[in-house]
Amino acid sequence: QLQLVESGGGLVQPGGSLRLSCVASGFTLSTYTIGWFRQAPGKERERVSCIIRNGEGSNYADSVKGRFTISRDNAKNTVYLQMNSLKPEDTAVYYCATRVGNNCLNLPFTHAWGQGTQVTVSS
Repeated sequence: QLQLVESGGGLVQPGGSLRLSCVASGFTLSTYTIGWFRQAPGKERERVSCIIRNGEGSNYADSVKGRFTISRDNAKNTVYLQMNSLKPEDTAVYYCATRVGNNCLNLPFTHAWGQGTQVTVSS
């Protein structure tokens, strides 16, 4: 029953904010590295952010640095993506995923994937 479920997406105006959540069930999230990914219409999936097991290390795509913040609450088996100063180019389906390991190297996330949540930034 391994599962990741994203929520918090929606329609927001440019400059606005959203907070995405990703809740794990069927396994203990604290033992995995977590990534947030997004896929815009007609484009390839890209990694937005990554956080290691204890939350002490993270990274971001250049396009979102300074605007997005990843965090995790292991007690709640949940990871978050706070998105501020949103731009139209942030419009995409956002996914969370997990992989074995404790680093944010560019390695495949093969453990679990969520179904995605839609983020639309438009005036």
